Amino acid sequence: MADELAPLGPLARLRAHTHARIGLGRSGQGLPTAPMLAFQLAHARARDAVHAALDLKALRAGIDGPSLVVHSAAATRTAYLQNPDLGRRLRPQDAASLTKTGPDVVFVAADGLSATAVQAHAPSLIDELARRLTDWKIASVVIAQQSRVALGDEIGERLGAAMVVVLIGERPGLSAPDSLGAYLTWGPRVGRRDSERNCVSNIGVRGGLAYAAAADRIVWLMREARRREITGVDLKEAQTLALDGPGV
Repeated sequence: MADELAPLGPLARLRAHTHARIGLGRSGQGLPTAPMLAFQLAHARARDAVHAALDLKALRAGIDGPSLVVHSAAATRTAYLQNPDLGRRLRPQDAASLTKTGPDVVFVAADGLSATAVQAHAPSLIDELARRLTDWKIASVVIAQQSRVALGDEIGERLGAAMVVVLIGERPGLSAPDSLGAYLTWGPRVGRRDSERNCVSNIGVRGGLAYAAAADRIVWLMREARRREITGVDLKEAQTLALDGPGV
C-alpha cells in the first residue's frame, strides 16, 4: 500500500512542467486523500470564480484614470449563465448613456466567467497598455457587468471607437480560476463575428503571460490592426514568433 500512495517516479518529475494531474499515486481504486482534496479545492475555486461579483468600488479605484460602469441585458447572474445572448447586448438605459466621442480605442473590463480575473489583473494590464499607447486617444475605461466578449462591439460602436479591447475573465479551469483574456476588434459594431477578433489569453496566471509581455503582444496587434484596418484571422496569420514573451 505504501508504494501505491507514493508519487509515481518518472511522472512525478514531469509534474514540475505541467498543470496536468499526473503521477498522483493510488489508494485502492481511488486517489490518495491529499490529491483528492486538492482536486476538490480547485473545483470549488473554479465554481466560485464563475459566480463571483465584481467589487466595482475597488476596481474603479485600481484603474488609473476615468471609468464608467455599464450592465448587459442580463439582469442577474443566473440569466447571464442561462442565456448567453443577453450578455452580448447592453441594457437600454446604458446603451442610451453612451455618446460618440471618436476615440482610437476603448478598453472594456468585463467580468465574463471570472470576475476574479478582472479584479486581480485588469488594472495592472490597463496601466501597462496605457504607458505604451501615448500616441493613441484612449476613451474612459468601461467596466461591464454580466458581459460576454461581444458586448464590446456595441460599446465601441456607440462610442465611435476605431477599436475595442475587451479584457475579460476567461472560463475557469481546475488549474487557473483567474485567467484574463484580451479580445481585440477593429471597427467594432453589433454583429461582428468571433473570427474578426484577435485573442491574447492566459494573462496573469502562473505559467501564462506576465502583464508586460501581454501588453507588448496586445500593443503589437493594435498597431498592426490600425495600420491594416483589420483584426481576426488575417491578422493572426501575420504574427511572428517574436511575440512570445516570458511567463509569469
